[in-house]
Amino acid sequence: MTEAAISQGAGGELLLTGVLDYSTGKALRNQGQKLVKASPGNALVLDCSGVLKSSSVGLSLLLCLQRDAIAAGKTLAIRGLPRDMQQIAEVCQVSGILSAA
Repeated sequence: MTEAAISQGAGGELLLTGVLDYSTGKALRNQGQKLVKASPGNALVLDCSGVLKSSSVGLSLLLCLQRDAIAAGKTLAIRGLPRDMQQIAEVCQVSGILSAA
């Protein structure tokens, strides 16, 4: 299994790290959903600068986390989105949906 994680940083931001693919997607989805709901603030930042590589699973994860934030009455801004994830978002025509921090 490829190592990947989503955690809450010292400043309250969410930190996404590792390789995002089919083997890590489900666990990241479950953990991310819990973190979004439990985060005390209404304006969340997801820092993706620690992502080493991503397939379309990573993009799906970001969209799911945005949906979770909206459902919880919060906003989610994305920071440090790696170039490969930006390219996938552009090809899928969803780059406008991902809010930049």
